[in-house]
Amino acid sequence: MHKLALPSRSRQCGFSLMELMIAIVVVGILASIAYPSFMGAIRKSRRAEAISALNQLQQAQERFRANNLQYSSNLSAAPSATPPGLGLPSTTPGGYYTIAIASASATGYEASATAVSGSSQAADSACATLGVRMTNATHEYAANAGAWATSNPCWAR
Repeated sequence: MHKLALPSRSRQCGFSLMELMIAIVVVGILASIAYPSFMGAIRKSRRAEAISALNQLQQAQERFRANNLQYSSNLSAAPSATPPGLGLPSTTPGGYYTIAIASASATGYEASATAVSGSSQAADSACATLGVRMTNATHEYAANAGAWATSNPCWAR
């Protein structure tokens, strides 16, 4: 005797539209929370590029002063040029900051790294401009024309 097979109900697999919408909302909420932190980390890593460029400038200024009895106000001219300079580029390698020397004398100098306007780094509101100056054999640091001090939170790595 043969048993008749009853039609089996096939089970549907997958997500319902409601489950899919809930998953999309959850992912959207998580992304909106994570994005600002992600951009903050990106800006901080790009800030390290400006700090590195200013550290190079400080070292170049000291080498220049050892040979010329004063600091240089010329960033990009070669040390062998007339008048001599530091031979450094005026922008950071990634192009997020411009480097400038504001003043230079026999006893000190002041330089800055300013975020390029229009770049995402310009939104780094607390640290869009980093400054370093040498006065009386003391290096001081500032951000956004803030108070000069021997340390500054924007300079933290």
